[in-house]
Amino acid sequence: MKLTLRIWRQPSADADGQMVTYDLDDVNPDMSFLEMLDVLNEKLIADGEDPVAFDHDCREGICGACSLVIDGQPHGPNAATTTCQLHMRHYKDGDVVDIEPWRARPFPVVKDLVVDRTAFDRIIQSGGYVSAPTGTAPDAHTHLVPKQDADASFSAAACIGCGACVAACPNGSGMLFMAAKVTHLNLMPQGQPERNTRVIGMVETHDNEGFGGCTNTGECASACPKEIGLDVIGNLNADFRKASLAKA
Repeated sequence: MKLTLRIWRQPSADADGQMVTYDLDDVNPDMSFLEMLDVLNEKLIADGEDPVAFDHDCREGICGACSLVIDGQPHGPNAATTTCQLHMRHYKDGDVVDIEPWRARPFPVVKDLVVDRTAFDRIIQSGGYVSAPTGTAPDAHTHLVPKQDADASFSAAACIGCGACVAACPNGSGMLFMAAKVTHLNLMPQGQPERNTRVIGMVETHDNEGFGGCTNTGECASACPKEIGLDVIGNLNADFRKASLAKA
């Protein structure tokens, strides 16, 4: 099938960008979206043009590197799907597809469709870890964890840090990402010693990085490829209030 691709091209962080149109013939419906971009880049290189820069790594929906806004939706039109898991059979011959990078102040464009998401790394560095040495893996029954807490922690830990929640949020908030990290650690026994300092440190870094505030529009949860729910934000808010009171 034939597609018309309108892609954001921006040669560097300091340069102006614009949408550039490309016509691509013979797109195989069994291609993934990133494979389709590979084919476009092969064509551009053969024609002596600069290929489109985009992030990718595992291409299995695990790493969170693929980060494209496709027709106005982070990761494209399919729910619970990363860009690399989106296949061209979901499009039809003659479709026009708009492809843009994440749009958020804390995620500046590096080149074309690549953005700098190290703001997420700095949030993690400010508290998204357990510093106590734990040695080798303990027996499963050493620390008893209620099943409800274990299930909730496991679900929150599914976050791959792709940033779709930020790209979807009208405020550019990273609350869903941060809340998922706080929730999955704060529900486990190993996360208790740093529970208060963790949530305060991560929230402060989130705000200092320029992410917006959460107004519970729910766009973040709708865009999340791992279907992390808004309940983790409720957990974060509760922990933050308790930690703030304890600090006072």
